[in-house]
Amino acid sequence: MSSYTPRREYTPRDGGGGGGGGGGGGGGYGSRIVFDGKRMRKSIQRRTVDYNHSVTRWLQLTPHVKGKRDLPYLRPDPNFIVDLLPPSAYTSNPMNAVTTKFVHTSTNKNRCPVNVIRWTPEGRRLVTGSSSGEFTLWNGLTFNFETILQAHDTAVRAMKWSHNDDWMVTADHHGFIKYWQSNMNPLKVFQGHKEAIRDLSFSPGDARFATCSDDSTIKIWNFHEGIEERTLTGHGWDVKCVDWHPQKSLLASGSKDNLVKLWDPKTGRTLTTLHDHKNTVLGLQWNKNGNWLATAARDQLVKIYDIRMMKELQTFRGHKKEVCSVAWHPQHEALLATGGSEGSIMFWTMGQSEPSGGMENAHDSNVWSLDWHPVGHILVSGSNDHTTRFWTRNRPGESMQDKFNVGIQKAAELGLTDSGAAQDDDNDFVPGLGNYNMGHGGGFDMSPMAGIPGLGGGPPGPPRLPGPPMGGLPPPPMGSIPGLDNRSGMWRGKRHAGKGGDMGY
Repeated sequence: MSSYTPRREYTPRDGGGGGGGGGGGGGGYGSRIVFDGKRMRKSIQRRTVDYNHSVTRWLQLTPHVKGKRDLPYLRPDPNFIVDLLPPSAYTSNPMNAVTTKFVHTSTNKNRCPVNVIRWTPEGRRLVTGSSSGEFTLWNGLTFNFETILQAHDTAVRAMKWSHNDDWMVTADHHGFIKYWQSNMNPLKVFQGHKEAIRDLSFSPGDARFATCSDDSTIKIWNFHEGIEERTLTGHGWDVKCVDWHPQKSLLASGSKDNLVKLWDPKTGRTLTTLHDHKNTVLGLQWNKNGNWLATAARDQLVKIYDIRMMKELQTFRGHKKEVCSVAWHPQHEALLATGGSEGSIMFWTMGQSEPSGGMENAHDSNVWSLDWHPVGHILVSGSNDHTTRFWTRNRPGESMQDKFNVGIQKAAELGLTDSGAAQDDDNDFVPGLGNYNMGHGGGFDMSPMAGIPGLGGGPPGPPRLPGPPMGGLPPPPMGSIPGLDNRSGMWRGKRHAGKGGDMGY
């Protein structure tokens, strides 16, 4: 049998002729395709954002690029999508990574708020933690459902991968902490706090991690032994967020007492307190350069602090309600994204007072969590409206015409769907890539006009024969671009080499 990912789709059975023997069925309406004596499900096309072409092209160009003058000029026309490179190629232009194009909405059958989302370290899957205590795994390329498991008995509140990519630690509403291997195998569980744990963060060397809780404390844990080393007290109310400095022995925390505190985790002493926010601090994150700290609060403000001067560097104003989440871009140190309780997502660039982009109607409720793909070309948001949404870069020369950018009322007047196309056009391509054929042969559509990634509109190609995707050719070497190491250690599942081919798990 050929390798494919099935999707449950049924067709009416009235009027269809019966099949003969183990061969094909009748030719009437509602007939089924039979292959190898088994009835096949209907072939469908999935939208995808495939970064392999742009990354491969960047690896080819890297030896010859001495500066930005050597990069190919990206013309503002969809036909030049082949010249689009990954965000790491445009270090001087963070606007290239402003992801305002809607791609896909993922929703569980058991609808409940999505509290936290995290990409796996290599970017192949997305893990979401919900208020029902479940983990859901979504495919990072085609965004379809992969599996679900009951991880905690209560709502999942925090989730973080270790820096060596081998471990994931999660925490729930009752204060329990769990260790997970990269194949989603639970290894250890213990109660760290008596109240809800709101956030956790690993030390630079992964030997310790910190947790913060509604009991107004921050605790430092020995990761290998799972024992508490120190308790930091000083906040006067619930501690909502904590983040460990990427290089130093330094902790930052934000609380319901409106304060941001910096701590020495070795001694448990408070180094300084920042009083600039006027309401609860809901999120904070260190920049990868280690100098900037971004904070988000209920006073509708996003503030950037420079710890070298120990003072506020910039304040961003734009959200209409409280700011719930913040995330720095993994490649562009000057770019960050924020999510608000009104459902909006905004992008900010250091040195500019106005937003670099945003979606006012990204969600219908609070955006609890944001996370960038390791390559930096996709942003994922998890919301209180029970959905997980994927956002990517616009195609060169493409207008932002969808309901998330023009508004719901105007989108209804223009006849725009979630994809931004008119309702009678179901084949509009996502910027960057063509359609992914999930039928008999799997792989990408190789029709004449679809041979170049991102260029749709051509006539449909001939039916694909059973066989491995792309003729069984191995993927190109991934090089050293972050997020592209195809290590065998992640999700060591069974490889179905017989029936169903190699599913790549």
